[in-house]
Order: sequence, then structure tokens, then C-alpha cells
Amino acid sequence: MIGKCKAIAHGSTALDYIFREGKLGSRIAFHNLCSRNPKTIYEEMKMVSDYNTRCKNKFLRIEIGIAPQDEKRLPVSELMGIAHLFAKRMGFDNHQWVAVTHKDTDNRHIHIIANRISLYGEVYDTTFVSNRAARVAEEISREKGLTIAKEVKAEKKYQKSKASQTREQAKKVVQQICYSLLDKYKGTGITGHSMFLYELNKSGIIIERMKNKQGNVYGLKFSYAGQSFKASEIGREFGYHSLQKNFEASNKEEPKKTYQIIQEATEKKEQPDAGYQLVPPSHSYTPPTKANETSPIAQAVGNVASTVLNAAEEIISGAGGLINPQTYGDDYAETAWQHRLRNQAKKKKKIRRGL
Repeated sequence: MIGKCKAIAHGSTALDYIFREGKLGSRIAFHNLCSRNPKTIYEEMKMVSDYNTRCKNKFLRIEIGIAPQDEKRLPVSELMGIAHLFAKRMGFDNHQWVAVTHKDTDNRHIHIIANRISLYGEVYDTTFVSNRAARVAEEISREKGLTIAKEVKAEKKYQKSKASQTREQAKKVVQQICYSLLDKYKGTGITGHSMFLYELNKSGIIIERMKNKQGNVYGLKFSYAGQSFKASEIGREFGYHSLQKNFEASNKEEPKKTYQIIQEATEKKEQPDAGYQLVPPSHSYTPPTKANETSPIAQAVGNVASTVLNAAEEIISGAGGLINPQTYGDDYAETAWQHRLRNQAKKKKKIRRGL
């Protein structure tokens, strides 16, 4: 059995609630009251409470919960005795109060509405009143051999810890399988993504997309052995957006293409790209157009310039396309563009959250 108590201001509403049809089980006690219906009971209580004008919360609402295993042992007469004993130990002898039972839930329970102002105009002290009600309910439970709330809580706590161990074991299995498959298919494109999902399903792990009210996907849920986990519980790599990025094809093919372009240009003795030249036109040597005007000095300078150009082209060819300012320029532009998109997405999220 468990007891709760709270001071309230709306006594009329509380009385209407406990006497409402469909909820009301039995009327088990009326103390210092002549009336038997909620409206006249409130008028009687109000006549007494009006003598105190400073108190705002002039009523007490009390709930006494009965454990399911104790209901068969407690007929209405026994519940009546419990209500009177509870009120006496709470110190309601000089107060007006009414007690009824409710049947609207699976567990039977008792409702008590009491006038906080006594027949002598004294205000009931509500300091730690909820703790006091719980202690009185525990004392009565021990005396009558009923189930104590602390024992029920302890049993629930044990069951929860037992369930959490099972959940942690399932979580470790899911993490182990997910990370091993991610390492196996990472960077393999849509085919790898499909194989990742197929092998997860084959292992008994099901991925579900979580949607909001607007129908937009905002996350993933992993289910395994009767346990469900958010993607963040499994790992940062398994979020809705981050998981897709893990399977994107790597950029290892781009340097190869660049290398092929430079190699072809070298074989044809052409510049790799008009946008990139090893020696700017203003600093390059142009030999005379007429054969008669060729001097030994000009020939020597031309030979040196040609040697330098050939050596530089061989260095680039040997580097396999790693040295390519134009390619890196595109990468930098792409990186800056992605960074800008991420910043815009963060700003939109902050606006939605009201930050």
C-alpha cells in the first residue's frame, strides 16, 4: 500500500472528480459531515474554511493505492477501516473529510478529500506532508500484512537492472556486427550499402527509419533480440546521414585520371593544361623564327630551356599526378562549398530549436 497527500485550492473540482460516475466505486467514509453529495459537501467545508482568510490552499487531496495482490483480501468494510485509521494517524480528527474508492483503473485505490482548516479554525501543517502520508501507509501495511511500497519498488529496480544487463549484451552484439560490416564495405558505393543492409538483416538486425510528423526522416533505429537502440547508441558512424557518407565511393580515381592526362600530354610534347604551365610565357625562351638569325648564344639558351622543361615534365610524370595545382584548386573549392553548406544547415537547426 502507498499513500500520497497534497494541499490544493480547488476543493469543489476535486470533490466532483472523486464522485464522478464511471470512476466511483464505493462511498466508504464521511467524517464531520452531514451531506452525501459533492456540492453540499463543498458548501459545508467552505463554511468552516471561510473563517481563515489568509490560507490559499484550503483542501487536502489524498490517494491510497492498494497492491493488486492485496485487493481480494480487502472487502469494502476493511477499506473503510483503513481509511479511518489513516485519517486518524494523519491527525484529521478535528477536520472534515470524505473517502471513496475508485474502480476506473486496474488497481483499486482510495481517494480522500479533507478540509485543511479544522473545526477550530486551525490550519493543518503540510510540511513534508507527502512523506508523512507515505510513512503512515507503510505502518498500516506492516500491521495488516499488506504489500509495502518499498518492497514493490525494490523488486521493480531488480527487474530493471536485470533487463538493462540483457540490453547491454544485445547492444554489444549489434555494435560488433555493425562495425565489422562497415569496415568491410566502407567506400564501396551503393553496392556496398546494399550488402551492408543485407548482411545486417541476415544477422537478425533490423534498421528502421524514424520519421517526424511531417514525414521527414530524422534518424535510424536498430532492433535486435527484442531490444531497440537509437543510432547514436551504436556509434557516431551509424546516423542517418553519416552512414550514407561512409559508403560513398572514395576519390582515389581522380589522381589516376590526372596522371593519365599529364602522361598523354608529355608523350605528345604538349602542355598538360592551358590553365597550368610550368614556365609562364613571359619567362619562356622563344627561339628566332629565321634560321639565319640563330646565334650560338641563342642556341645555348634554347637548349638549356628545353632541358629544364623536359626535366620538369618527367618529374610530374613520375609523381603520378600528385603535383597538380589545378586539381587541388578544384578540391579546395569543393571543400569550401561543403563547409558553407554545413554552416547553413547548422544555422537552420539553431533557428528550429529557437537558439
